[in-house]
Amino acid sequence: MTKRTQLALATALVAALALGASGCSDTKKGSAGAGASNPAAANDGKILGGSPVKGGTLTVLSNQDFAHLDPARNWVMPTMDFGTRLLYRTLVTFKAEPGKGGSELVPDLATDLGTPSNGGRTWTFTLKEGVKYEDGSPVKAQDVKYNVERSFAPDLTGGPDYAAQYLAGTEGYKGPLQGQHLDSVKTPDDRTIVFELKRPVAEFSATATLPTFSPVPQSQEKGTQYDARPFSSGPYKIESYDRDKKLVLVRNEHWDANTDTVRKAYPDKFVVVMGLKGGQIDDRIIAGEGADASTVQYADMRPESAPKVLPKPDVKARLIAESKGCTEMLYLNNSRAPFDDPKVREAMQYAVDKEAVVTAGGGPALNEIATAYLPPALTGGKQADTLKIAPAGDPAKAKELLKAAGKEKLKVSLSVSTGDKGAAEAIQQGLSRAGIEVVIDTVDPGAYYDVIGDLATTPDMTFTGWCPDYPSGSTWIPFVFDGRTIKDKGNQGNYSQFRDEATIKRIDEINNMADAKQANQAWIDLDAELMKKSPSIPILLERKPLLVGPNIAGAFGHPVWTGEIDYATVGLKDPSKSQG
Repeated sequence: MTKRTQLALATALVAALALGASGCSDTKKGSAGAGASNPAAANDGKILGGSPVKGGTLTVLSNQDFAHLDPARNWVMPTMDFGTRLLYRTLVTFKAEPGKGGSELVPDLATDLGTPSNGGRTWTFTLKEGVKYEDGSPVKAQDVKYNVERSFAPDLTGGPDYAAQYLAGTEGYKGPLQGQHLDSVKTPDDRTIVFELKRPVAEFSATATLPTFSPVPQSQEKGTQYDARPFSSGPYKIESYDRDKKLVLVRNEHWDANTDTVRKAYPDKFVVVMGLKGGQIDDRIIAGEGADASTVQYADMRPESAPKVLPKPDVKARLIAESKGCTEMLYLNNSRAPFDDPKVREAMQYAVDKEAVVTAGGGPALNEIATAYLPPALTGGKQADTLKIAPAGDPAKAKELLKAAGKEKLKVSLSVSTGDKGAAEAIQQGLSRAGIEVVIDTVDPGAYYDVIGDLATTPDMTFTGWCPDYPSGSTWIPFVFDGRTIKDKGNQGNYSQFRDEATIKRIDEINNMADAKQANQAWIDLDAELMKKSPSIPILLERKPLLVGPNIAGAFGHPVWTGEIDYATVGLKDPSKSQG
């Protein structure tokens, strides 16, 4: 679809819903513009479809394959939801509830949330009895240790960096594949695991919710091939996986609900159908006929589908559109010209037309403009506005700054996931006003993070977001702006390749603060300082619009996994109506 057509559709939607192009949605109040009700927020905090009935086949329609299902490599929010709710369990997890309740920690593999000692530098977890893998063998503490160690393997890229950041004695460690093991992770017996940290981490219970802290038996190790067949400790196991086409999950008969207070495992089978076009998925679920009545969508509803949904009460009743809790950014590659020049980066803050990107993304019903890096959930519900730039930008100011830098004409590359092409074109159009030519490269969603995470293939600019892994600035700024996290392959978070010694020093100072309230304010203050250095441009705060079929029950957007449907509790109203 051309840029002009997409923008026209979105603008028409905004006008039809009387949302007003000047207003941004308030994720707390569900409003947009001058007191108008935001139709996309109608189901905020609700569970759609009532209580599920056990049985049947639930189908997930997707435009993409999973980047990584290997728990050592799984660090994309929707995939973490899918993996940790269906295939593998973690030491700790989050409640299966909408709204604030979903942010509450509960034990999963462990009997409790962990016991700190040694001033918060040592954490001990005890595993529950009776937790088994898909072959009936017991889950052991040594298996969790082994997966934590796997997260250091150079070939197993893309996963969370928390183990590397927090564990003591990891310098130069390259994982367990050559027989080396970490002394800072101890397993005195089959049910006890002890983590020795390099500094106190009061939030380590929350860290243990990540896929890194799920079990992988050493006997099941397959290196990079483990992605295709993770060994299940959750309620489902893989029956078949045809990459980029279809994944089929069936019940793990050795999963015991008595050991699991979170997962309900309603469907008998999950079928993920991949490689579909976004508009095709939307149309099928909007119609909701036959097998499509028992489907949910994995990737966001397309902006151009909003006029088919929001004005129609019966369809809108099947739309989940929770706030993602993330900040979408235009990352500038600080490692090379032209963005190694701070003046050029500052010019970019003024050159971008954020209003146009909001419009391209479906208007203010589904997006609001970002004015800082940290999302509102980490800053008391409202973002700061350090630079006070107009939503449509200031191209005259951008030109002035570029002229002062001797860069009046620029040509730069921008890589986006296929589904973000409309946003990329809006960015391209906005930057052209300041004399900046943008060449867009669209990448298949399943390969996108591998491409932009490889320093040999990363472009001048990338468009993606960062989300807190749990409600703390420590899960945001260090991963996005600490130069020590940059990797040649599997680079995650710091896509701008920002290396700044003053920022690194301040990150370490905040991480060592014992007072959580003091640390929270320090992250907010550092956000303001970073905005002045402009390593990237905050663009959007998005909702995650997801449609479900009329036979779906128990569906809600989980607040931790960026509003993705919580697969722990979703199911069917009438299993006999499902197919597959």
